[in-house]
Amino acid sequence: MRNEHWNLGGDLQITRMGFGAMRLPAKSWDGPAGDRDTALAVLRRAVELGVTHIDTAAFYTYGDLAANELIRQALHPYPEGLVIATKVGPRLDERGRPSGEQTAGELRASVERNLRELGVDRLDLVYLRVGGLGGPPAGSIADRFAALAALRDEGLIRHLGVSNVSAAHLAEARAIAPVAAVQNRYALTAREDDPLVDECTRAGIAYVPFFPLWGLPDERAAKVAARHGATAAQIMLAWLLARSPAILAIPGTSSLRHLEENMAATRIRLTAEDLAELGG
Repeated sequence: MRNEHWNLGGDLQITRMGFGAMRLPAKSWDGPAGDRDTALAVLRRAVELGVTHIDTAAFYTYGDLAANELIRQALHPYPEGLVIATKVGPRLDERGRPSGEQTAGELRASVERNLRELGVDRLDLVYLRVGGLGGPPAGSIADRFAALAALRDEGLIRHLGVSNVSAAHLAEARAIAPVAAVQNRYALTAREDDPLVDECTRAGIAYVPFFPLWGLPDERAAKVAARHGATAAQIMLAWLLARSPAILAIPGTSSLRHLEENMAATRIRLTAEDLAELGG
């Protein structure tokens, strides 16, 4: 298995196929709840398979299960080279879903919560997650991003990112402090961010798609998958890795079988014919 690397922020080498922890507490915002022992096994197996980039958030919770606490229980003390990214910024509704935005003054408490739950003195990468469950909202992110930049200056954060943002938001953030990563919705079947992917690639900024399997099943992916003896999901992940060297995939799962399948996508080398059939 070959998992290529990316230098996050210029100084943290991480695998381009990582792991997203969102589905460990529950399969969706509405459940059902995950299984603690299985979640711990999935995290440990991900690291065994070479993953060095795990994406989480303190608000990834369901019942008595929380992604940050599962990560700490499974992996702490963390192996050398493991990078954990987290997100702050949403205000949650009564069901625990992002529905509003914290103020700049509220972000410190969220950063400190992540530090405490993960058991670290400094967070490797913190995204300012903008808006609710929809696409990028209008309005400035400057005050909130500047608050995170101040926490970085204090030494609580190593690198900064932005999530669910527009190109204008990214430009606004970059005028305040270096941006190491953008995390937006993007997939073979959801390509509205094509220009932003290209901009990040030119600027040396990691682009991290959430919902990388959006639109599955896809007929084009299924046709290419048949030629490779793979699944459509594996082809969609392989396409992301082929789309740009700046793309870092973080497929999430609470299944050991799906984890193995996702990681096996790093073996797939799409041909020019495959890429043309998939749409570039």
